[in-house]
Amino acid sequence: MGDTARTYDFEKGEVLLFDKALDWTSFDLVRKVRNHLTRAIGVKKLKVGHAGTLDPKATGLMILCTGKATKSIDSIQAQVKEYVATIKLGATTPSFDLESEEDATYPTSHITLPLIQEVLNDFKGEQMQVPPIFSAVKVDGKRAYEHARKGEDVKLNAKLIQLYELEVVEFDGTNLVLRVVCSKGTYIRALARDLGKALNSGAYLTGLRRTKVGDYQIGEAMSLEYFLENLNLFVTN
Repeated sequence: MGDTARTYDFEKGEVLLFDKALDWTSFDLVRKVRNHLTRAIGVKKLKVGHAGTLDPKATGLMILCTGKATKSIDSIQAQVKEYVATIKLGATTPSFDLESEEDATYPTSHITLPLIQEVLNDFKGEQMQVPPIFSAVKVDGKRAYEHARKGEDVKLNAKLIQLYELEVVEFDGTNLVLRVVCSKGTYIRALARDLGKALNSGAYLTGLRRTKVGDYQIGEAMSLEYFLENLNLFVTN
């Protein structure tokens, strides 16, 4: 949580850690923080950017940089990330998460914990991963999700990613909870898709929480509500 005992200089540059709420877009959070900060410190413009997008259906650590600290965004984004992902086995959705309805179901009776562990071992290390079509990857000047929502055929190129750790936290036969430590550019929705295929079934993401980015941890993050309610503590000392 933010150290409100010190003086903040948002124009010179600050790094703020937020716990993004469910159904908020990354831009929603940036816009809200920017709007309130500009009014609070009495400036017309203030640079505010985030160091790594989170999907609307994901929660957890989002790092916002203000002022001259926005120059650090690329280096922060490049750091290793940790997620806790909840995956439903035996079904798929077009978006690979809860943003769309299930479009197919598959058998799961053959899926056991030892099989999952075996398959996960094959995913560790460097992998070529095709991003989800419902993603912000640019295709012909537009975001891929814009094409996908119009029903247009979208072909995305595979990108090199790295999966450092894949740990089973919980498995009840249908729902699988994984701790994932991965490189920049990894789509956990795409990992769910690929895991379902590797298990000769289907899978999609029903929950995702980012818990770490480099040395930054979710335990240090604050809610937007806390920030807004205590804005006077951040702006004045």
